[in-house]
Parts: sequence; C-alpha cells; structure tokens
Amino acid sequence: MADLLPSGRSPDKEFLDFIRSPETIRERCQRLLTLGREGRLAHFKVQDDRLKSIADRVITVTKKTYPTFDIPFHSRWRHFEAGGRDRATQLDGLLKGTSREDQARARFELTITSVLLDAGAGPTWQYREVDSGKAYARSEGLAVASYDMFVAGVFSSQPKNRLMADGAGLAQFSVDKLALGFQVTTSNPLVGLEGRCGLIRSLAAALSAQPQVFTRQGVTRLGHLFDHLAAQAKNQVLPCRAILAAVLETLGSIWPGRLTYGGVNLGDVWHHSALGAEGSLKALVPFHKLSQWLTYSLIEPFEVAGIKIVGVDQLTGLPEYRNGGLLLDGGVLEAKHRDVTEKRWAPGDEVIVEWRALTVGLLDEIGRAVQNALGKSSDELPLAKVLQGGTWTAGREIAAEKRPGGAPPITIESDGTVF
Repeated sequence: MADLLPSGRSPDKEFLDFIRSPETIRERCQRLLTLGREGRLAHFKVQDDRLKSIADRVITVTKKTYPTFDIPFHSRWRHFEAGGRDRATQLDGLLKGTSREDQARARFELTITSVLLDAGAGPTWQYREVDSGKAYARSEGLAVASYDMFVAGVFSSQPKNRLMADGAGLAQFSVDKLALGFQVTTSNPLVGLEGRCGLIRSLAAALSAQPQVFTRQGVTRLGHLFDHLAAQAKNQVLPCRAILAAVLETLGSIWPGRLTYGGVNLGDVWHHSALGAEGSLKALVPFHKLSQWLTYSLIEPFEVAGIKIVGVDQLTGLPEYRNGGLLLDGGVLEAKHRDVTEKRWAPGDEVIVEWRALTVGLLDEIGRAVQNALGKSSDELPLAKVLQGGTWTAGREIAAEKRPGGAPPITIESDGTVF
C-alpha cells in the first residue's frame, strides 16, 4: 500500500500517538455511528429501539454465566480454561522453581503467541487434545492448541528451557510446525494458515530490531516486554493504556500489507469515505483489535506478578465478528443491501470498516446500559467485564440460533491477522 506521508518527510510522533490512542478509536467510530443514525452510511442502518433488548440479553447471559457477578476480564486466559481444565495452574506447576520475573516472562510469551494465532479459525477446523481426547473448535480450539505448542517448546530454541519464546525460536517457526501443532489437514483446514505463521515469524524481526526492549544479558526473548513495562510501574501500579502503547509501538511492524505513515506500519487502521477522501488522515479509522485483545489478556500476567493494572475502561470494545454479529443478528444494525450478508468481504472493504466502527460505538452504549441496569459503576463493571459477561457469549449464542454451526452473519475473507 502507498505511504500516507509525502516522500522525504519524517513520521510525526504526535500523529502516531494520536492514531494509536483509544480516544481516537472512540472518536472516529462515534463519528460513523452518528452518521449511521442520520441515515448517511452506505451499508448499515442503526435501529436504536433494539438496543435495550440486546442489553437485556447480555444481562441474562451474564447472570447465567456469572451469577455472583465475579466476572473476570475478557481475556485469552478464559479460553485456556476450555473443557473445565485449569491450564493456568498447570503452567504454574511447570514454571515452579523459576524466578517470579521468569514466570511473568513465560506468561507474556504464551499470551502473545496465542493471541496472534487467534484470528477466526473457520467453520470446520477443530483441535483434539491429546491427553483428554476432547475436541475444541474456534477460539477455544486455537487457545488449547497454542497452549500445547508453547508447553512443548515450539517457540523456543533452547531444549533446556522449553517454556519461552526467544528470537531464534520464533525465527525458526514455519507453516509446517503450525500445521502440525494445529492438526491441520485437507479434511481439517484452518483459515489463514500462512498469515498466522507470518505474524509469528515477524515477531523475530521485531525483537532483533529493538534490542533495547527485548534483549537482556545477551538473551533476546519476547517476554522481556514484561520487564520493559514493569519498569514503568509506579508503586507497582501501571496504567492499562501503557500496555497498549507498548504493544502498538514494539509489535506494530508485524502486521502485513497495511497502511504506512512515513514507513511506520499503522496496523489495524483503515479508510472510510464518509470521513474524507482516500489518503486523508482525517478519513482513517483505527481499531487495533488484536492489540487491544492482547492488552486485555496481559492484565492477568501482570497481576500474578504483583503489578496492579488501572484504567482498563479506557480501552474500547473489540470490533470482531461475535460482538458485531450480536448487533446485526439482534437487529440493532440493519443491512441496507443484500450484498452485506451474501458476499465475501476483505477486512479493508468499507462495509467491514463500517460494521466494525458501529460495533465499537454501540458497545460503549451497551456497556453503560448494562452497568446502569445492574447498578454498577464503570470501576465495578468495566467494559472489559461486560464483554466477558457478556456481549461475546451473547453474540456466539445468537449466531448459533440463526445459522447452523454458529457462523457470523457476514462472511470475511480472513488472512489470519485481523479477526
């Protein structure tokens, strides 16, 4: 893709900070939501009279899943609990005897590699756990498969230290290793195999390019991002947005084929014509979905290490097909033409950008409606817990009611790097 900055000019850090901030995600998505309510978008109408029924559905699902309202954050660690197994405690046992810092680094490495392998699996793929014999599909299957790969040392180059993801181990990752670990065959295909592998291999390049972050005492490993962030904590307290900023700055180069600004990869940032002409910075809509999902998922490794994360509610809802599907299947969003649900779309197509932006804006409103209905403050029930409680499960539930296999209402041609 063409660079958004005229040739010869250096990238403006102020703009990069702006386009990576949760405030900008909200502001741009809110602008599109306003246009949707005014009937000025090409692909979707917004039916506000359906919002309450969706909030009620989210509350019902939340009460069923978490009757005491002891709701954890929306996190990759929930998927590691698939099948009722406490894999976090299992990992603790494997890490026993190592330092607290090394344990945190390993948890970081498991989280990051698993999240980057988490894009939609497709409707037919599944992973069968070897020791239990249980089969898992979609997000749970991807989580269990990536957990087993990490524990087996697939991301490590050091046989005596399997529980790590170091630069050399990541550089040696291959499609064959991924296919073997994820049990991919012609009869068990996985969407975006090449894209997922590319993300993991790109991590190796990102690590080697930033030794100030990832190399300590001659060892280059992904988990040193924990040390980089822990050094920013004050009195063992760290703002959540600091995690997101570090994720976007240090790992931003791994995303393939995206918009760039002065040679800097912008990641999950797209154009929408309702906000301006193509190439205009004002027309950009940032989402940073996987980076925010990763940020949410790194909260628990920090807390286990004794560092409290604050300001979680500054991050946005996640614009992916379960949350977006809840809104479309639930009638809050209405497609303006048949192509929306009948065609296959790429992540950068305007219909998908529009769907995702409306999802972010409406998730904020659903979050507030749920908080108000339950008498909870945003501190007591932040959006990350509403998602977990929550919108994601309700989206999966309503999809299963409407379509065999619970496929999303819109078909996306995923490359394994966005959803």
